Amino acid sequence: MIKNGHDLSVSGKMKKGEDLHRGDLVEVRSPSEILATLDDSATLAGLPFMAEMVAYCGRRFRVERRADKICDTVKYTGSRRVPDAVLLEDLRCDGSGHDGCQSECRIFWKEAWLRKVAPDSPPPAPFPPSDRAALVERASRNTRSTVEKNGKPEKCYRCQNTDLPQYSELLNVWDPRAYVREYTSGNVSFGHFLQVTTRAAVTEPLRKLGFVSEIPLSGTASAGDKFEPLNLQPGELVRVKSKEEIAKTLTPDGRNRGLWFDREMLPYCGGVYRVRQRIERFINERDGKLLVLKNQPVTLEGVVCSGDRSICRWLCPRAIYPYWRECWLERVEPASQVVRQVARTAGT
Repeated sequence: MIKNGHDLSVSGKMKKGEDLHRGDLVEVRSPSEILATLDDSATLAGLPFMAEMVAYCGRRFRVERRADKICDTVKYTGSRRVPDAVLLEDLRCDGSGHDGCQSECRIFWKEAWLRKVAPDSPPPAPFPPSDRAALVERASRNTRSTVEKNGKPEKCYRCQNTDLPQYSELLNVWDPRAYVREYTSGNVSFGHFLQVTTRAAVTEPLRKLGFVSEIPLSGTASAGDKFEPLNLQPGELVRVKSKEEIAKTLTPDGRNRGLWFDREMLPYCGGVYRVRQRIERFINERDGKLLVLKNQPVTLEGVVCSGDRSICRWLCPRAIYPYWRECWLERVEPASQVVRQVARTAGT
């Protein structure tokens, strides 16, 4: 039995659950067990259990990181901690319970929703369909709401991202304990820890003194400048342009048609990647509105925020997919096609 995030022994006495760490094999608990941990708003300690998570019940995954130092993309307060929560491998929200949101956000899991298992332990018994349906109903109950704006009703959405400031604790950027915990908990290797903390120790004082700009790449373009679209499709190969080329498409505040070029995107300049998807819609976590885009950016396979360069948000494990304007990219012909073109040219 689960109560307040702890296992209850057969005698009914409270037994604190073992903290999970990187590499642990866990099984997502049954729908009925998870339902027993949730309040009427489908949250545990404020963290929503979303409808997209129900499909993982009974399945096994490795713990990737503890959610001890994550970035705040709602109010931009810096780093925050989600108590008693972890990230599993690369599990992401597919947006199926939120009208097709394409953000593909990492999912936070309370330890009370998981059990540590041995690799050779038997799988759980099948769950009754009624249990799954009950959990989906509870998780979907407060996903959507309607608010009045300028006399017109507007639909708003709620998810783990929109509620992040409510269920997480703010960390002080100058408190070394938050950084050290990333290493002692097993979240990162010593080499990774040393690399990022050294960078933070140099960058943060310089930022405080005004020597490091909040704008990672300032440009020379005007707000109304237009650039040739590529109409990229999933699966196509592209090369990220150099930062000098990208700067020509950005306004002095580092944006292109409102889209920010993030510091975490700089290391990808010059690299070749495959288009993951065109972004048509996503939920703006700051106000819960579903934005439908006319000028569609793209995401790239394997290209995520590392958390290694984010000012005030160092070591965040959320691995957010940044959005790329097509004018920051250029098509790359597949090698097989280039070979065929050369062969045809040689034969003429």
